[in-house]
Formats: sequence, C-alpha cells, structure tokens
Amino acid sequence: MSLVEQVAADLMAAMKARDDAKLSALRMLKAEFQKLQADKGVNVKITDEDAQAVIRRLIKQRKEAAEQFKNGGALDRAEAELSDLKFLEPYLPAQLDDSELDKLIAEAAAEVAAASIKDMGKLMKTVMAKAAGRADGGRVKNHVTAFLNK
Repeated sequence: MSLVEQVAADLMAAMKARDDAKLSALRMLKAEFQKLQADKGVNVKITDEDAQAVIRRLIKQRKEAAEQFKNGGALDRAEAELSDLKFLEPYLPAQLDDSELDKLIAEAAAEVAAASIKDMGKLMKTVMAKAAGRADGGRVKNHVTAFLNK
C-alpha cells in the first residue's frame, strides 16, 4: 500500500472514529497530495518519496508557525499547530539517533575525504543523500559542523 493510499485509509478510519484532531490533520495532508497530483498531472502517480517530501514540508511549516505563535504569545495556537505533528510524523521513516548519524557522517567523510570546514558542502551533500529523509537538514548541519571542527 502506498503512502497516499495509507493516508486515505487512515482518513476514513478517523471519520468513522470521529477523531476530529486526526481528521483535520489528514484532510490537510490529503489536500496537499491533491495539489501535488494536479501539478504532476492526472496520469502520473505520486511516489512515496514525493509524499514524504510533502509531509516533511508540512511538518516544517507547523513547527515554524508554532514558533511564531509562541513568540507572539498565542500559546494555544502554538499547541494546536504542534498537535498536528503527532498525526503527520508516523508517515515518515524512523529518524536516525545521534550515534547513528555520527557514524554515517564519519563514513561519508572518509568517502569524500572531508577533513576541514572547507569540505562541508560536499560532506553535507553526501550525508543528506545517505540519510534519505531519516534526519532533518538542520540537525545534520549541526553534527557535520561539530565533526569537522574536531
């Protein structure tokens, strides 16, 4: 079952269970999938990688909006934005923990012969390709910087 089909099935289950919070988050996600489908064309199937990219973008938007609401003093709105995350994150692959990420960075550094901060660009490119959506770019950047500064 593809990711888009899984979201549709979960949407139906949320409707039957009358889970309003989950239903709202999944409807938003389905609408984004429909926008992507319209952009790609009716005959082109949305891949799981495309769907994961949409989900990552929505998660990033929710986190940024929550931060803005928190800075503006609207804590209830910030919590509402963050509550959507618990419904979106399960559709992404499991995130790498810090030790796995550090090991991946060390392997990639050996592969591209990265030794100084000047090599950060090519190391980041290699690590992000190897991580394949299992680590946030900002987190990878912080770990790569720490690795290169050792």
